Amino acid sequence: MAITLNVEERSERGKNVSRRLRRGGRVPGVVYGQGGDSSGGEALSVSVMPEALLDVLRSDSGVNTLIGLVLDGGKADQVLIKDYQIDPISHDLLHVDFYRVAMDKAITVTVPVELTGEPEGVKVQGGVVDFVQRDVAITCLPSEIPERISVEISALMIGDGIRLRELLEGVPWAPVTDQDTLIVHVIAPRLEEEPSVEGEEADTAEADAESEPKIEDGDEKSDS
Repeated sequence: MAITLNVEERSERGKNVSRRLRRGGRVPGVVYGQGGDSSGGEALSVSVMPEALLDVLRSDSGVNTLIGLVLDGGKADQVLIKDYQIDPISHDLLHVDFYRVAMDKAITVTVPVELTGEPEGVKVQGGVVDFVQRDVAITCLPSEIPERISVEISALMIGDGIRLRELLEGVPWAPVTDQDTLIVHVIAPRLEEEPSVEGEEADTAEADAESEPKIEDGDEKSDS
């Protein structure tokens, strides 16, 4: 997914300026150089309409969405979202950071993993799916960032699993996460633990003690 987003440059900074921007229906932001630092150009202070940016964040590709950032009607810079702040109560967007990317240079991103299908080990054997690794770090060109990595699990039986190295055939990206990382496996259902022998003996002794007749002090008889 790639979109175009219009931004305006801002010369003033500070909390008061940011508050005025938000009251006016815009959100403050900063555009950094390539990789999120100043190596690809000076940081640029901007403002953006929050609705368009929230649509990006809520999309399937989220922060991995390639954005053509158009400054005051000029030429678009290709950027990704570096960071953003959301108000925990109102859920309003408060601030956003972008970083420029070069379309001919590979970058590192984190992509979610999606499971498809119902394993035979669940349907036939009563097993349970253990989804171990829900996202992986990869490197690729900005134009080839996948929205997600889909893993078909229908054939898995109890004891079967899928590791990252099994998902690499024909993909336009290279893994950064260890290739031996277990993504998902099917495990046997957990059985309730039976009480230990020591626990049973303790319970029996307690029950015996409760069943013995209790002698009150006034009922004791003297031998004299």
